[in-house]
Amino acid sequence: MSRDTLLMRADSERDPNMLYAVGMFVPDPFIYLRLNGKCHIVVNDFEISRAREEARHCRVLSVGKCLRDVGKNSRRKGTHALVIAHLLKSRRLKKVLVPENFPLALARELRDLKIKVKVKPGMFFEDREFKTAEEVKKISASLMMAEVGLAEGIFALKNSRIGKNKKLLYHSVPLTSEKLRAIIETAVLQAGGIPIRTIVAGGRQGCDPHQSGHGVLRANEPIVLDVFPRSQKTGYFGDITRTVVKGRASEGVRKIYDTVRRGQEVGFGQLRNRASCARVHQRVDDFFKEQGYKTNRKGGRMQGFFHSTGHGVGLELHEKPSLSESSKDLLRPGHVVTIEPGLYYSELGGVRLEDVALVTGNGPKNLTKFEKVLEV
Repeated sequence: MSRDTLLMRADSERDPNMLYAVGMFVPDPFIYLRLNGKCHIVVNDFEISRAREEARHCRVLSVGKCLRDVGKNSRRKGTHALVIAHLLKSRRLKKVLVPENFPLALARELRDLKIKVKVKPGMFFEDREFKTAEEVKKISASLMMAEVGLAEGIFALKNSRIGKNKKLLYHSVPLTSEKLRAIIETAVLQAGGIPIRTIVAGGRQGCDPHQSGHGVLRANEPIVLDVFPRSQKTGYFGDITRTVVKGRASEGVRKIYDTVRRGQEVGFGQLRNRASCARVHQRVDDFFKEQGYKTNRKGGRMQGFFHSTGHGVGLELHEKPSLSESSKDLLRPGHVVTIEPGLYYSELGGVRLEDVALVTGNGPKNLTKFEKVLEV
């Protein structure tokens, strides 16, 4: 481990680096310092007991006591900046590395107190990129929550009926994207996950990869279901996408579905130690072109395959490495990545399939268990 002095001030509910460092959820911003390789945290007095229980690898300090100590030696009103400067100077330290999202106002205060603040480029904790066996279990648990929600959504589609103008009806009322999303997200919540803007996009809406979907769903057209919850317990994410048709898929949709499925297999086949992430993406893109599916702009909209092949998953939904055209990343054992190719054409709709894979020294391990079925 580097002996650099590291500093963060954030809450661990929303900041992945802070959660990674301390391993406990704290809703209010607090101070983290890594001094000589040892974790120190300064928390509100009412968090002291819990922090000492849940963050045993850290030295836990009371912000109240630190402020009183600062007040004895300063005429200034106590602030986090004064506390940080006091702790650093008591150890004859005058320089810290901070993450890219460090508060600008706090950095200015520290510089006024003669503390040199320098941004640490890239990932603040390099080890975050490579998942331990315990972290893989946490991601797999979150993925299971996503699969539970997806199963409930597909069950509702299976039990819907086709009404006039191909509109889907569920319990005799129109089945909308909003209703199906609620069904999926309720199941995710009950499984222990926090759903985050689940995608239920039917027909042409599915041609916009981040369109969450709205309005009545219809039979015989593809519906993209993308579920990516965060575990309430651990903060790790899961991510899965399936595309389904209630009723009968057209021949065109069947062909692009089969092509996307095979394209995903091509992507999985490229996941090996030291493989170029850009090369993984390029191989999938080349496969689609070989099958006759071009990517271009039509009517002011992109069509074809126009997003990355995948991304890392962990305490953030999208993190390193990136499996994209411009990526400089190389795959290593311990990377957990999605493989999620898609094809999108306005006259047919969108098709995307997404699984999560662990890169090992012996190739990829698919962590996703959910089946792939087009018609339901």
